[in-house]
Parts: sequence; C-alpha cells; structure tokens
Amino acid sequence: MPTALDQPVKFASRFASASASGAPDNADWGRLAFDCVQGLGDLAAEATLGFVYVTDALAGDLPEIVAFLKRTTSVADWIGSVGIGIVAEGQECFDRPGMAVLAAALPRDAFRLVSGPDALAPVRDWAGGAHPVLGVVHADPRAPQLIENVEALARDLSVFLVGGLASSRGDMGQVAGKVVQGGVSGVMFAPEVGVIAGLSQGCSPIGPVRRITAGKQNVVFEIDDRPALDVFKEDIGEILARRLERVGGYIHVAFPVAGSDTGDYVVRNLMGIDPQRGWIAIGDEARVGASLMFVRRDRDAAERDLVRMLSGLKRRLAGPPRAGLYFSCIARGPNLFGPDSAEVRIVRRELGEFPLVGMFCNGEICNDRLYGYTGVLALFV
Repeated sequence: MPTALDQPVKFASRFASASASGAPDNADWGRLAFDCVQGLGDLAAEATLGFVYVTDALAGDLPEIVAFLKRTTSVADWIGSVGIGIVAEGQECFDRPGMAVLAAALPRDAFRLVSGPDALAPVRDWAGGAHPVLGVVHADPRAPQLIENVEALARDLSVFLVGGLASSRGDMGQVAGKVVQGGVSGVMFAPEVGVIAGLSQGCSPIGPVRRITAGKQNVVFEIDDRPALDVFKEDIGEILARRLERVGGYIHVAFPVAGSDTGDYVVRNLMGIDPQRGWIAIGDEARVGASLMFVRRDRDAAERDLVRMLSGLKRRLAGPPRAGLYFSCIARGPNLFGPDSAEVRIVRRELGEFPLVGMFCNGEICNDRLYGYTGVLALFV
C-alpha cells in the first residue's frame, strides 16, 4: 500500500465537525445547513478552511448550501463534493438527505485551492515557496482523461493526493470555493499542515500475477499466451467457472503497481465475457505486456486490511488525530461491511473519537492513482 506521509506540525491547528440528516422525503437543506453551522460551535467564527459533503438528495442544492455556509461562517474557502453516501462523523448516511462539514483554523498561507487546469498557474506560484506535500481532491467520474489529469496534478505540484470521485444519481458537483463541474478540484497543503495518509484494499487476490499477451482497447484476448477466459476460469475455481453469471460484482481484475514493496494493486471492473472467443472485457486498457491478476470482494479480508491500515497510522500518531477525511468506495460501507455504519465504527474503534467526515466514492484517489473498492484515510495530526 502507499507509504503514509508524516509531516511536522508547526502550529496548533484547530478542527471541528458537524453533521445533520433528514427523513428520505424531506430534503430541507436549509435546516441541515443551519444545524451543521451550529454544531461547529465557536470555530464557525474562526475557521479559514471548510470541507462539505452532501448526499445526492441535496446535489441540486449545493450552490445554495455553499453560499449559506459562506454567509454564516468565517470560511470563504470551502472544499467538498457529493456522494450517494457520506461519512457523517461516527455514522454512514445513505438513502436520505445528509450533510457533513469539517472546519479548520489554519494559517491562510498554509493552503491553496485548485480548480481545473486554468487555476494551476497561481497555485504554482504559491507552491514555489510553500512546497506543498499533500492535496485533498475531488473529481467527476465522467471527466475525459481523468486518470491522466490526476497523474499530471500530482506530478506538476509534486504532491501526494488523497480524495475521491463524486457519486450521485443526479448532479456531480464539486466545491472549490464555489460549485464547479468536471475535472479535478481540491486544496493543497503546505508542510506546516501535519498529515498522515493510508489506503486499505477491499478485494483479495485469488490467483497468481499473470501477463496480458494479446489484447486491444479494453478487451483481453490472451493471458500468458492462452485464451483469456481459460486462464480466468482456472484462477476463479471450478465452482464459479461453471456459473459465470455469478462473477459479476464479485470477481474483478487488478493491476499490480510496479515498484511497490507492499503488494499494492489497483482494481478495475470485469465488464464482460465472450465465451465463444474466450475473451474478457475489463474496465481499463488491455495493455499488452501489463501484469494482471484476478481478485474477489471479500468482507473478512477487507476488514483485516482496514485494521492493518489503521494500526499502521496509529503507530505514527503522537496523540489522538486532530481530524480526518475518509474516502470509501460505494461498494464498501453497508454493501460490504454491513449495516449500522460498520465500516466507520471500525475506524472509531481503532483510532478513537475525533472529527471525521468524508464520502463514498465512484473511485478513490491515493498518491497519483485512481483506485476502486478501497478506503483512503487522511488524518490531520
């Protein structure tokens, strides 16, 4: 997994979080926003940076929500996005109107907002003196060349990125000072903002690492010089191989990360199977020569890896986290860990109580890569 970032804290940053939710048939954003501002307490009048996450029931109201938060707090710079589910402090909020906010009192020179390629020029000027080390970003999953844009942002600013892609049954707005559409947006932090970050996988390998030996676009023709479907059936086992209709949403493709000393890999969906030709279609380019393996969604393995990641972060903490941002896949949460906010409760159990917000994503960003079925946690320390 990616190595966590440790940065020295050079000032006493302050954080506060708040959340509110309503009945499924009552999307009163005004009441929820008011309750969130009240929940921030005194920090609402002192904070300089804010994060806001809303469920997609409120996606169309996001411009009004951001305007309200600016009017009723001291924060001009808000960052955030929309999720089918959100992390609302110690709870997971799905299938109802919900909002979660995190306010931070940071020196104004310790961060800068980024919104699209045209906004990079002023950020580069700041970065030349501030030397940012970490960025929190959100993106539109429909944006063209999304993976390339994430890679370019991390490379151009020399930062480690954490974040996720909006997930919504409606608008997929992002917040970067104002509501924006498409591309990648977020905030970059100078080294003075102490952060550690980690990633947890939600799938476990079921076969050896193999190699694509023939393919085109997103279709794999051959693996290890054999028909791709023959190799796939061999790796998933005889029982599943006889019932291929059962593999959808359970079996996926993974690409090992070159040079990783922790066995890191990025997961992509299995898009289709052609039994006549022996081909498989995947949710990425079928690059000839690329390493590939098959993985399965696995609740027990996902929980073990989440605890592993949290334990690793805990060893790096000198005390309780000041705050956290959690980006988890929409296929995780209640769909993998079960009901009653089980995934977030594991985070609380391992790290204790602290301000924590975030969202359930259409893909997760860690370092310069786009992942799937993962959980990405950034802790302010």
